[in-house]
Amino acid sequence: MTVVMDRPGVGGRFGEFGGRYVPESLIPACAAVEEAFRAAWADPEFHRELDGYRTTYAGRPTPLTPARNLSAELGITLLLKREDLAHTGSHKINNVLGQALLARRMGRSRLIAETGAGQHGVATATAAALFGLRATVFMGERDIERQRLNVFRMSMLGAEVVPVTSGSRTLKDATNEAMRHWVAAVDDAHFCLGSVAGPHPYPWMVREFQRVIGDEARGQCPDPDVVVACVGGGSNAAGTFAGFVDTPARLVGVEAAGGAAMSSGEPGVLHGSRSLLLQDEHGQVAEAQSIAAGLDYPGVGPEHAHLGASGRARYVTVTDEEVVRAVRRLAEREGIICALESAHAVAWVLRAAGTPELPTGSTVLLTLSGRGDKDVSQLMEGPR
Repeated sequence: MTVVMDRPGVGGRFGEFGGRYVPESLIPACAAVEEAFRAAWADPEFHRELDGYRTTYAGRPTPLTPARNLSAELGITLLLKREDLAHTGSHKINNVLGQALLARRMGRSRLIAETGAGQHGVATATAAALFGLRATVFMGERDIERQRLNVFRMSMLGAEVVPVTSGSRTLKDATNEAMRHWVAAVDDAHFCLGSVAGPHPYPWMVREFQRVIGDEARGQCPDPDVVVACVGGGSNAAGTFAGFVDTPARLVGVEAAGGAAMSSGEPGVLHGSRSLLLQDEHGQVAEAQSIAAGLDYPGVGPEHAHLGASGRARYVTVTDEEVVRAVRRLAEREGIICALESAHAVAWVLRAAGTPELPTGSTVLLTLSGRGDKDVSQLMEGPR
C-alpha cells in the first residue's frame, strides 16, 4: 500500500483514523482554524515570514551530528538530527512559531496550550512573548512536580501556568482542561495544540509545521536505511517521517512500554479524533505510565495509526530502565544529554543494533527531539 503524508482525506481522515469529534460549540472554531491554515499555507508571504523566524530566531537548520563513538561500538552509522539545539531546546518551537503566526493572522490575542514535559509550554510562552500575545498553559500537577524547571521558564516568559488536578494529573488531563477552556474563549484565543493529535485540522497542521525536520534531514542524509523517532502523540516522528515516507527507508516509531497505544491500543476517540488508545475492559481510556512526561499519554496521533495499519511504519516499545540507560550511554559516549522522550529512540537503537531488526552496517537517522536539562532533577532523584 502506498502511503503519502499529504493532505488528509474527506473529513480530515487518514484512512479510518482522524476526523473531528468535538462538542458542537467547537465545530465553528475548528473550521475557522482549518480555513485560516489552508489560506496561510497557500500564501508565499506566510512561508517567507515563518522561514525567517525559523532561521533567525529558532536557529534552523539544525545539524545532523554523526554519533561516531556509538557508531563504532554498535557497528552501524548513527546520525542524530539535533532538534535539541533549536531555540527552547526541542522541536516544539517549529510548530508553535507557525501556530502563533496563524493566531495573529486570525486576530487572536491569546494562546491556550497543553503540556506534559513542559517543552511545548515553554515554546508557546516563548512565541507569545515574541509576538505580543498572552499565553495560558495547562499542565498536570504530577508533571509540574517532575518538570519544575520548565514551569519556572514558562513563568519567566510571562505565561500563566494552570495546574490540572483531575485524573492522572498528566498530559491527557491537561489536554482535557485546555480544550474545555477553549470552548469559553474561542473569540479571542487560539488553541495551540502541541502534537499531531486532536480534531482536524490539528494532526495535519502540526505535521506540516514539523515537516521541516524531515525535509532538512533528507537533504542532509538522502538515503538512510532506517529513520527512527520517539512517539507519544507523535509530532517529531510525524515531521521526520514526512521527509522519508516516499523513500525505501524503514520508519520506526518508539513508544514507552507503559504508554504503547500503537502496540496495545484499540480504536477509539480521544481529544477530538479517532485513533488508537489504551482502554480498559469497559472501553474507558486507561492511564499511561512513562518516566517521560511527554510520552505519558494514552493515545497517538491518527496519522501514526494509519501509518501503522498500512505497514509503512513500524512501532516498537522500550522500558523506563532502557531509557535511563540510554540517556547515560549517549551522554558518556557522545557528550550529549538528551531528553527522556528522545532517549526512547536511542534505547531502541542500542537494543536492536546488530540484530535482524537493525543489521550491522545500517545507516540510522535518529531525531533527537529535545535536550535533557529538564530531566536532570528527575534523574538525580531516581524512580518514585
